[in-house]
Amino acid sequence: MTEILPVQKKKIAFVSNSAWSVYNFRMDVIRHLIGRYEILVIAPPDEFSELLTAEGCRFIPIYFNNRSENPVREYFLYKQLRVLYRQHCPDFIFHYVIKPNIYGSLAAASASIPSVAVVTGLGYSFARFNWLYQTVMYLYKKALRKASEVWFLNQEDANLFIRKKITYPGKVKVLPGEGVNTSFFAPVGNRPVAREKTFQFLMSTRLLKSKGVRVYAEAARLLLAKKLNMRFVLIGFFEKHHPDSITELELRVWQKRGLIQYNGFARDVRPYLRQADCFVFPSFYSEGVPRCLMEASSMEIPIITSRNRGCTEVVEDGFNGLLANVNDIRDLAAKMEIMIAMSSEARLEMGKRGRARMVEIFDVKKVIDAYDQTLFKTNI
Repeated sequence: MTEILPVQKKKIAFVSNSAWSVYNFRMDVIRHLIGRYEILVIAPPDEFSELLTAEGCRFIPIYFNNRSENPVREYFLYKQLRVLYRQHCPDFIFHYVIKPNIYGSLAAASASIPSVAVVTGLGYSFARFNWLYQTVMYLYKKALRKASEVWFLNQEDANLFIRKKITYPGKVKVLPGEGVNTSFFAPVGNRPVAREKTFQFLMSTRLLKSKGVRVYAEAARLLLAKKLNMRFVLIGFFEKHHPDSITELELRVWQKRGLIQYNGFARDVRPYLRQADCFVFPSFYSEGVPRCLMEASSMEIPIITSRNRGCTEVVEDGFNGLLANVNDIRDLAAKMEIMIAMSSEARLEMGKRGRARMVEIFDVKKVIDAYDQTLFKTNI
């Protein structure tokens, strides 16, 4: 009797700069694909590595410094990836953020593996027109020629890459951010119309200056001077070696002065969102589409954010939130004061419009469809 061997699943690799980012931003996609494919996650290990393994992924650690600008180390990253791709033989690879996009796309091409580069935002390297910016532009142009497709999370980033001839229109796909699971980030019952407690603002982010953390604290100082009954909550984590990180001393000073209530890092932000009257995100970072804004809006929280790329994809001024001028402490404080002065009914309606927008445009199902289409087109 002929033995029937099990069908070997094809392998899809997700390559990023941290296990944390894969787990937090791409888990809905992975759960969708994992029944059909063997999923490899290649990233520097952290506390989320085991969670990925528990979900059925094969986690393959890689070691590199996200902040290094040393060309010798960058070449070593390329060699590491090339060895891993030839060793594990994925059938298709998705790369995320600058270094995996550049060195991963080159390594995948050297192993004749089709790949997609996902530009999740322009990030710190594009903040200044210096040698680092010029170097990244050159490397991106070289690497993206090797990628099968180049995905962006907002049209503005896609337009920039096309205008600078870093990539070609035929390769470009613009996603609705990385999507939000509107079933998971859903309001629990009706938000109360009348609220007797202290008005609560919430900011959830990586603790970087360009994410607007300092702007948030200074706006809190201006508002608290007016003796208004409010609280300013901050959750998020430090990136101690990031050149743009705020310092722990700054945060302690804000706490000591009663400006900020810092609650550390939260794996699940929903309990904090349920307590918030307004979500604040005054970023001037080169965003893709901020997940924090999609999560808050999906839970019917009205938002105040900046007129910044990516942020304006989520928030329409006066519709599901308010927009403040970029890196403008006084304008942010003014918008926060407007939000406080609004009736509870008006804020409730703003939140409901925000959720409807998330379901219509940003639901993660639309992102999953994009992955399916590309894999089908590539016959994977």
